Amino acid sequence: MEFVEYEPEIISTSEVSRDEDDAGEGPRLEDEIARLEREVAHERERHLRTVAEFDNYRRRARREISEAGQEGRRELLLSLLEVMDDFDRAEEHLEEASDTVAEGLRLIRQRLSNLLESYGVTPFMSVGERFDPEVHEGMSLVDCDAREPGTVYQEYLRGYSWNGRLLRPARVTVVR
Repeated sequence: MEFVEYEPEIISTSEVSRDEDDAGEGPRLEDEIARLEREVAHERERHLRTVAEFDNYRRRARREISEAGQEGRRELLLSLLEVMDDFDRAEEHLEEASDTVAEGLRLIRQRLSNLLESYGVTPFMSVGERFDPEVHEGMSLVDCDAREPGTVYQEYLRGYSWNGRLLRPARVTVVR
């Protein structure tokens, strides 16, 4: 190990007078420090704002992706409801078919109905109910003394809800 000998530094009087001259820079240094602190505060605020904007963007993107997925499922479910409508129309004419064909169509319809229900799709009854423009689409009016005016007389197309929200309104005839 090597030892280095320490020699004290001798300061000349000219250097001391220079330090005293630097004392006049004190206010300039304080101004510079204050300016830098303001700049740091401004940059910190800008950074926080950027982070918040990015978080908002991320939430908005997730929401839009979720909504697009929901809309895609909604369109698929509406297409499946058209198939269910075809089964309902076919069921009206099953007496013309053989027993095995009729039973097969009923089973397929039931499977489709169970599938729709597993995804939260449920039909709602309209005949005899009060006409509600939120869930019914009025197709025509009919005179009928046996029923109260403003009630649904006949259902052309069954209405469905999806997880408690309207998926498709029922198309109905209303008592005048």
